[in-house]
Amino acid sequence: MARQERAEQTRNAILDAAASRFDAVGFLGASLSDILAEAGVTKGALYFHFKSKDELADALINEQFTVWDSLADIENPGLQTVIDLTQNMGHSLRKDVRVRASIRLVIEQGSFVTPAAGAYKQWTDTIHGCLLAAKAAGDVRKDVNAHDLAQYVVASFTGSQLSSQVLTGRTDLHERVTFMWQTILNAVVPPRRLHKFDPAGIPLADAE
Repeated sequence: MARQERAEQTRNAILDAAASRFDAVGFLGASLSDILAEAGVTKGALYFHFKSKDELADALINEQFTVWDSLADIENPGLQTVIDLTQNMGHSLRKDVRVRASIRLVIEQGSFVTPAAGAYKQWTDTIHGCLLAAKAAGDVRKDVNAHDLAQYVVASFTGSQLSSQVLTGRTDLHERVTFMWQTILNAVVPPRRLHKFDPAGIPLADAE
């Protein structure tokens, strides 16, 4: 096995172990010794890839943005794109421990040195861009402020996923996010255009 491939496998093992611990007990509860034991690597191997637990947390925070990977393939992003982004994030939260750890770290951003407010800003900025396009296309009412709506979507999704996590272990997250979008769509979309949008979302890979 090539050295580069072994190094990548080690890095992934560390990230998976860190995600498992952060998801289970949070940043403060996860010790480097527990992460090392779960990853099955030496302290030297960990520090080769990550200089500190904070740097490891930062790397995992970036994992949540993998849901954006299909955005580049969407020719005309708009309101449905935002719906699909949040529904795909919900799916990732249920299936991907790295994404779950990423979101927990953002919510607990005061627990470690580097604040994670940038993650909220990246989500808000991305959604804002899609909503501006939707507004220009006439899919969002003219009196709606696209940036305020973007902030509201991020806050609403955050609250929905937290409630779902606490009450059902996120088993009903899709339904909660669907209801969130039914409410938002009825409030911001001109009635004659409501039929264009599916609050349940579609996989981003299938979006046009």
